[in-house]
Parts: sequence; C-alpha cells; structure tokens
Amino acid sequence: MNDMLRMIKIVFLIVVSVTVVSATSSRAFNRHITEDPTKTLHKYLSLDKKGARLETASWHVLESYVDWKEDVAWGHVVVISNFHIEHDVTQWEILNGLEAKIPVMFDVLGTMHWESVTFVPDSHQESYVFHIKAIYDRWQIVHPQLPPHVGRQRLINFVRWTELNEPDAAKKAVFTSLHRQLKAR
Repeated sequence: MNDMLRMIKIVFLIVVSVTVVSATSSRAFNRHITEDPTKTLHKYLSLDKKGARLETASWHVLESYVDWKEDVAWGHVVVISNFHIEHDVTQWEILNGLEAKIPVMFDVLGTMHWESVTFVPDSHQESYVFHIKAIYDRWQIVHPQLPPHVGRQRLINFVRWTELNEPDAAKKAVFTSLHRQLKAR
C-alpha cells in the first residue's frame, strides 16, 4: 500500500510540475492577457514587414497572432517603410477589459502587383484600426485582415532571390525589371 501511495504522490508531483512549467512558458511565448496588447500587434506587424506572408509556407509563423484560420491569397503587396502603433491608451477604443481597437499608421511607398509583376509608387500614409481581443489566455488580432505590408528592403531581397532562381529567361527579365523599379524608390 505504501508503494502505491508513493507512486501516486510521484505522479501527482510530476503533473503539478509540468502544469507549472507549461503555464509559465505559455505566458512567455503566447502573449498572455496580462501583458500589453500592443506587444502582440507589434510582433505581428514586424513579422509581416519582414515578409512572413510572402510565401504560403510561412503563414504558420503568424497564425497564432490572429483569430482567422488562413490567409487570403492577395494579388498585391503593400510596400512600406515603417508602421506606427498608437501606444497612448486614451487614443484607443476600449470595448471592454479584454477587447480594444488600436490605431496603426503605415508609411506606404507603393504597391507591388504579382500578376503584372510591377511596382506602382504611391507614397502616402495608411491608417487602420486593429481590433485586438483576449481569446483564451492570449491577445489575438480579430480584424482587419490586410494584404501583406512588407518592408521595401525585404521585398527587394525577395524579388532578387526570385529573379536569380527563375529558369525562364523571359520571366527572369520581368523580375530584373521589378528589382530595378523597387531599388529606384
């Protein structure tokens, strides 16, 4: 009987230890709701700016930051130089203790269209309000689902990589032209 009781105690201690460790690590990696929701927004926008949505295979990197299950196939990429998250809580729309709308401003340089493989320069600022909500124990973006907003240098590198790996000479020339257009801006 003592052996059985001892075994139950050991199993109980292991379960409690695993629960404590996983709870602690989930807060560190899963944007726990006790942390500033702009951290989640900043991480998502930073990964997007670094080109996390340029390829379908990399979508999983952003999946835990949003409340939608798959990304839309966009026909274009918004080329940006930077983004600015409003950190002043008085400028947010607080819906309740677990939900807010946070303004974000993008410094747009233009749009790169996939089908025509062209860059259309159009410097302006875009403003969006990101709806962020506590889902289970972490912050997630509920809305808007925007096209990729990629940094200019990252897009230049991506186009250059595509150009170098393109076996078809005609398509290679198109990517060379796009590469030049992006670098000129």
